[in-house]
Amino acid sequence: MEQRFTFDGVAALYGGVRPVYPEPLFDDIIAFAGLTSTDRILEIGCGTGQATQGFARRGFSVLALDPGSDLIGIARENLADFPNIHFEESTFEAWQGEMSAFKLVVAAQSFHWVAPDIRFAKTASQLIPVGALAVFGNVPLPPAPPLGPEFARIYSQYAPSLAGPPAEAWYLPDAPFAALFEESDYFGPVTHRCYPWSRMHNAASYTDLLRTLSAHRLLADEHRELLLGAITETIAAHGGEFELHYETHLYMARRR
Repeated sequence: MEQRFTFDGVAALYGGVRPVYPEPLFDDIIAFAGLTSTDRILEIGCGTGQATQGFARRGFSVLALDPGSDLIGIARENLADFPNIHFEESTFEAWQGEMSAFKLVVAAQSFHWVAPDIRFAKTASQLIPVGALAVFGNVPLPPAPPLGPEFARIYSQYAPSLAGPPAEAWYLPDAPFAALFEESDYFGPVTHRCYPWSRMHNAASYTDLLRTLSAHRLLADEHRELLLGAITETIAAHGGEFELHYETHLYMARRR
C-alpha cells in the first residue's frame, strides 16, 4: 500500500487524536490571500477536516479533496452545518481540476504526499492570477528529558527505521520543502511564519496518535505493538503524562 493511503484505515482514531492548528494561522492566511466572502478555497488532502473547519467557521467556501472514503465521511459529518463546504474523494493528482477557479489553495500536513512533478504546476493552474498557495504542517519537538532520550532508545531497539527526525520535519525552515517552494517557477517570494504551542498527553493518547502516523502504520503489527508497549511503560514510569511541544510552520506565496 502506498504510504499516504494508510490513514483511511484509522479514520475514526485519526479525527480524535491528530493535533489541530492554531487559530491565528487561519487569520494570517486569509489576510495574506486577501480573501473575500465570494472567493473559493481548494484544500488538498483534508483528512477528517481539522484545517477545513478553520476556514468553514470564518464563512468561506471550500472544495476539499481526499482519497480516503472513511476520512471524507467523517469530515462530512464534522462539517455538516456548513453548506459552503464540499468534498470530493480523490487524490490531487487524479482530480480533474478547475482551472483558474480558486483564490487560495491550502494543504495542511499533506503537500509532501503530492507527486513532485505536478506539486507546484497543477496547484498554480487552479488559481486565479492573484491567487495564493498556503502550505502548513505541525512538527512535534522531541519531548524533554528523560522521555526524549528514552523514546530515542526505544525506537533504536524496536523500530530503527523510524529513529531520527519525524517525517513532519519536512516542514521545518531548514528542511527540503522551504527551499523547493522558494525555488518554484510558479510562485513568488515565500512568507514563512511559525506558531509554537503544546498539548498534554498520557500514554493512551500518545500511542493512539502514533497509531495514526503513516510510518508507524507500515510497521509489522508485532513490531508496532512492541514499540508502543515500551513507550507506554516509559510514560507510566515517568509520571503518566507529559507535555508535547509543537511548532506549526506556515508557508505562503502568490502565483507568479
